[in-house]
Amino acid sequence: MRKLALSDEILMSVEKPARYIGGEVNAVMKDKKQIDIRFAMCFPDVYEIGMSHLGIQILYDMFNRREDIWCERVYSPWIDMDKVLREQRIPLFALESQEPIKDFDFLGITIQYEMCYTNILQVLDLAQIPLEAAKRTKEHPFVIGGGPCAYNPEPLADFFDLFYIGEGETQYFHLMDLYKEWKRSGGTREDFLKQAAQVPGIYVPSLYEVHYKEDGTIASMMPVCPEAPEKVHKQVVVDVTDTFYPKKPVVPFIKATQDRVVLEIQRGCIRGCRFCQAGMLYRPARERDLEMLKEYASEMLKNTGYEEISLSSLSSSDYTKLEELVNFLIEECSPKKINISLPSLRIDAFSLDVMGKVQDVKKSSLTFAPEAGTQRLRDVINKGLTEEVILNGAGQAFEGGWSRVKLYFMLGLPTEEEEDMKGIAALAEKIAERYYEVPKDQRNGKCQIVVSTSFFVPKPFTPFQWAPMCTKEEFLHRAYVVNHEIKEQKNKKSIKYNWHEADVTVLEGILARGDRRIGSAVRKAYEKGCLFDSWSEYFRNELWQEAFAQCGIDVDFYTARVRAKDEVFPWDFIDIGVSRAFLEREWDHALHGNVTKNCRQGCSGCGAAVYKGGVCHEHQN
Repeated sequence: MRKLALSDEILMSVEKPARYIGGEVNAVMKDKKQIDIRFAMCFPDVYEIGMSHLGIQILYDMFNRREDIWCERVYSPWIDMDKVLREQRIPLFALESQEPIKDFDFLGITIQYEMCYTNILQVLDLAQIPLEAAKRTKEHPFVIGGGPCAYNPEPLADFFDLFYIGEGETQYFHLMDLYKEWKRSGGTREDFLKQAAQVPGIYVPSLYEVHYKEDGTIASMMPVCPEAPEKVHKQVVVDVTDTFYPKKPVVPFIKATQDRVVLEIQRGCIRGCRFCQAGMLYRPARERDLEMLKEYASEMLKNTGYEEISLSSLSSSDYTKLEELVNFLIEECSPKKINISLPSLRIDAFSLDVMGKVQDVKKSSLTFAPEAGTQRLRDVINKGLTEEVILNGAGQAFEGGWSRVKLYFMLGLPTEEEEDMKGIAALAEKIAERYYEVPKDQRNGKCQIVVSTSFFVPKPFTPFQWAPMCTKEEFLHRAYVVNHEIKEQKNKKSIKYNWHEADVTVLEGILARGDRRIGSAVRKAYEKGCLFDSWSEYFRNELWQEAFAQCGIDVDFYTARVRAKDEVFPWDFIDIGVSRAFLEREWDHALHGNVTKNCRQGCSGCGAAVYKGGVCHEHQN
């Protein structure tokens, strides 16, 4: 019988005690005496969000297939539990064993978005692990980071022992075997880090030194020992069919954000939108085999009891066997009253036909992501979507019975002008007009169009990594222009407008392209009380600004300036396959409004062919 880390009295005093007790369906329990390596897998946000993350479910399943490794889970305690753990000096614990993670061999933290950086420090602090990697001893676990934000790990370099660059299925077991050898040898902590640095995809920040120019830009970043490579190469699973994927994902006791079976149908994307970091990081696009997906869909539904299955992909419409897969799922799921969710579809006749079969049209809304209000700006960002396609898609949807449409745009994109901002309102109006062209007896209630704008953040490894970013005031001015223009439209009553928080976006931009000097401000902000920064009710922008000021950090240096073509970026030591020369070409194409074809229309020479797989392999054959 497991002994819980927390008393009943504590559990009854906090919101949602099920976040902390473990023991969920399909959670893995093992005998500690039979284990060589204990690995705590952390998502640094609240349980319901962390339990929705597919990457952790995949790695949890992968690690636990080995008899000598026990992988457990840990999440950021919510505000109420954080207070209890601090006051009573209870060390943060893993859900499965309910034992302190400070006693584990590894703490693996997935870094999915910049606004979780202070939560990473919370996890280390509550676990009673020194925040700075340099202060850890052999008694402490090795802290390793992964995920999309690990592609610019520098703002967090002081807090991590290692970073894993790429997809975890390829080199983690190699690293674990190395750790077992090191443990037997009785070597120092630094010995292991030097050995780990020789594993492809592993970056050890303490083995590198950064030098800066007088203007604050980076002069050089070089390894300080022969074991550390000058370039760290992204790791890629070339065959995404014959690899690890959970047939028995852990099912939470309480409703998670994504409360359903998630079936990853492919990795990567063929589209090449210039603002999209994921589209560059996860190249080349690789598809899972249809028969494998059918088998896993059936098994996962049977093993979880979920009443919904979602197809996961950056662009589901580009999966070449989508029609066959959807038809199979309809046949499999309809008799059992299991819903099918199809996010990230391009709105065309096939997609609408499919959605009509799997959704209750009267209840559901359709989502379009034009991203920009004019064709000129859509060409700048290489969206590959024309106004004609958008309006035709909307028209077919309205004729098919839909009346609710969500439209997603970005404000502050490179070269954006007032005409582009006003174009957002104009496009929403044209879509509303298209609804009223449908005969009255065929319409499904009132037309509802929700326009949402986020603010653009230039991300590493995108063609826009050289671009300047708007200030908070500039962002809000752009939102005001859109809002004012929507109010001027004839069908304004059918259009609702939402926009993102500007100060959060500016902070995200600083952290996204920051260097090692930013780490001091992250720590200072945490010490001032910043936590759960992605939750608007807890975001404290004034504390962040104080932290930057006290650490002598010029915010505009990281956001407002245009980067020189030859500037050394903090992330330049990472090789993601996509070449810097390609990104430079795409930046030039953007500034001239030139469109680049997608990967299936023809290879644009991005460099990802080096992995010899996926869509690149299709071209070679």
